[in-house]
Amino acid sequence: MRPSRKFGQVITRGPTPGDTALPPALPYPDGWAALAFGAELRPGTVLTRQLAGEDVVLYRQRDGRIRAIRPYCPHLGAHLGLAALDGNDLVCPFHRFAFGPDGRCVRTGYGTPPPKAALTQLPVREVNDAVFVWRHHDGREPDWEIPAWHTLGNLPARHAAWEMAGYAQDVMENAVDVGHFQTLHGWSQGELAAPVSFDGVTFHVSMRVQEQFPLIGRRQVDIEVDGYGLSCLHTDIHTPALGLKMCSLVMATMTAPGRMQFRQASRFLVTEPASLPPGLARAVSRSVTRLLAGPMFRFSCAFTAADFPIWSTKQYLARPRLASGDGPIGPFRRWSRQFYPPVSTEPLPLPTTPLAPVTPVVSVVPEGGHQNGQTTRTGHARP
Repeated sequence: MRPSRKFGQVITRGPTPGDTALPPALPYPDGWAALAFGAELRPGTVLTRQLAGEDVVLYRQRDGRIRAIRPYCPHLGAHLGLAALDGNDLVCPFHRFAFGPDGRCVRTGYGTPPPKAALTQLPVREVNDAVFVWRHHDGREPDWEIPAWHTLGNLPARHAAWEMAGYAQDVMENAVDVGHFQTLHGWSQGELAAPVSFDGVTFHVSMRVQEQFPLIGRRQVDIEVDGYGLSCLHTDIHTPALGLKMCSLVMATMTAPGRMQFRQASRFLVTEPASLPPGLARAVSRSVTRLLAGPMFRFSCAFTAADFPIWSTKQYLARPRLASGDGPIGPFRRWSRQFYPPVSTEPLPLPTTPLAPVTPVVSVVPEGGHQNGQTTRTGHARP
């Protein structure tokens, strides 16, 4: 966005910053939401993340199990994002009240009998390298699960996370927006290999496209996408002529009205060349996979990032004027209604404190690495 001066005022030649441009047009979706990568939660780590305008405290016990809780101590309300682990017990920083693995208070900081108090635990799952927490507008328990997808290759997944204005539904809708793959991402001769299918809380997309590769020209790429709720997309990408395979998990989590955190985890593999002896083919596959895994992950992130300026500035249109070539956006919108309150048509209220404009910030967990265990709330004031 380039500013220009006219009559002594700064005028922008483009959309205004996403945080001020996006109205709270959609309610928070129900279901599972990714709040962290598993690699961020080493034993003894305590994290605070936002989900639907509220803090959630995540921690991994010394025995490896993960807990998700409401953030305030039932004793006198201290924020448990400042707590620490003593064995498998979470210890409040204020009066040193300790809470066991089941959430019940097991001791006080004074050596007196503990009160009958307990943490409010939230349903949490660690699956596909990510940590998901369940939220539903009517408080119901989980009635569907995110499956564990296959693991590609032997290298650990590479992770990245961004925070920006936008809606989780727009991220998921991208998978069925066939037209934008050509106009925004440059995939030519793209086509659906089969009709998009919607089944309960899931949908499936199968595509064939032509991708331009340096030096070798265009090659066919086969793409299979599975969506679960308005929570995550699992994408398998295969280029048969080159033996390249990549699987990616894309997750968008609403943190505040019109604001989301976006996470991506990817694995990459070069298959063993059939023309080589088995031992040599295995060595070539492993060596080339390690050599290309980083560049391919950066390419995948750059591909996804082309959507960021669109998501963070677009207006949600409840009645879009669709055209031939768009893909099944209408059926997707009808399918997505099940993840919102059934009688609520009112948007979320505006925050009491406006969010400060920010540029999307990326935080990358490299192969085998860990983030520093701090919350990724970046660059904006809390409501």
